[in-house]
Amino acid sequence: MKAHALLAALAALLSVAACNRRSAERTKQDTGPVAVRVAPVTTRQIQRVVEAVGTLYPYDEVIVSAEVDGRVEEVRFDLGDAVKEGDVLVRISEEEQRYLVAQTEAQLRQALERLGLKHEEERVGDIRETPEVRRAQAELFDAEQRYKRVRELVDQGIGSQQELDQAQARYKAMQAAYDATLNQTRNLIQQVEQFKAGLQLQRKRLRDATVRAPFAAYVKERQVTMGQYVRVNTPLFTLVKINPIRLRAEVPERMAPWVQVGQQAEVYVEAFPDRRFEGRVWRISPTVDQSKRTFLVEALIQNPNGELKPGSYAKARIRTNKFEQVHVVPARAVAYVLGSNKVYAIRGDSVEPREVKVGDRIGQEVEIIEGVEPGELVAVTQLNRLERGVSVRIVQEGARSE
Repeated sequence: MKAHALLAALAALLSVAACNRRSAERTKQDTGPVAVRVAPVTTRQIQRVVEAVGTLYPYDEVIVSAEVDGRVEEVRFDLGDAVKEGDVLVRISEEEQRYLVAQTEAQLRQALERLGLKHEEERVGDIRETPEVRRAQAELFDAEQRYKRVRELVDQGIGSQQELDQAQARYKAMQAAYDATLNQTRNLIQQVEQFKAGLQLQRKRLRDATVRAPFAAYVKERQVTMGQYVRVNTPLFTLVKINPIRLRAEVPERMAPWVQVGQQAEVYVEAFPDRRFEGRVWRISPTVDQSKRTFLVEALIQNPNGELKPGSYAKARIRTNKFEQVHVVPARAVAYVLGSNKVYAIRGDSVEPREVKVGDRIGQEVEIIEGVEPGELVAVTQLNRLERGVSVRIVQEGARSE
């Protein structure tokens, strides 16, 4: 037991000695110049790219509702199904609608026969040629001729005054009847048009018993089941058109002059991290959100396979027509210290920390808006050891820095 204790104490002493030696070496290194690699501040021309985040929306979305009352006899599609324009979604019982169509057709035929018409497409050319008006006109002509004959007989002293009065009264009655028949016929013509309109409405309702897709889309939600009794405006299906699909993103107001309709947009989504989807700027909001200081931009993205889904989060990079000369440094030359971005300019063998204002990230480089000038050298290594007054020595790329 004593031997083990002696060995443990000896090991502890050796460890402390080694630590003291390494600490001394490190102190010696720290007192010498810090070996750093540097890179110059360069100027290059870039194409401004607007980066924005947003949400995907369907190109169109519609709730298909019932337009007639009735019991559902057939439902043909369900969640996620693709439908083409004109596909039958739901069939509602047509029995009641067929009866109403037959009833209105019978009323129309009866009115057409009174006008002497055989088909509902025919129209009355001359009201005096309709059967009832011709009959009234014939009776009026007969009464007029009789009145004239009796008056001639009376004038010759052959006829009696009583017969003349009767003939005159009948003639006036036939004139009134003729005028009444003309008015009744005009009303009947209007009634025929009313029946025709009612028949067209009933036929439309009969067609509406078969509910069809208004455009090619996918079924987002089925809200009806077979056997269900539905009324007018009862929701049946929710359809979404997702090819193309819309990206709605918010862009800072300072970039408003850069973004234009028709510009290319590269879109990325989390579901496909290694893929880039191509789109075009489609619409730009004319107003700025005062609380966010942003405006909305919509891009259209082709989505033939339905891979992009409405509601997904997406990032967009819009390539603008704005080209600028900017100052750049390697991204590793910028350090975030105490709430600000800094670079370490190298002047001879000394360090000068600079607070800088950074702009866009351009590959492996960062745009510097202010804080450094072209041609200056900045450190790209050992940033955590640099501060004002520290002595440095520059080493070439590939050499070993301390």
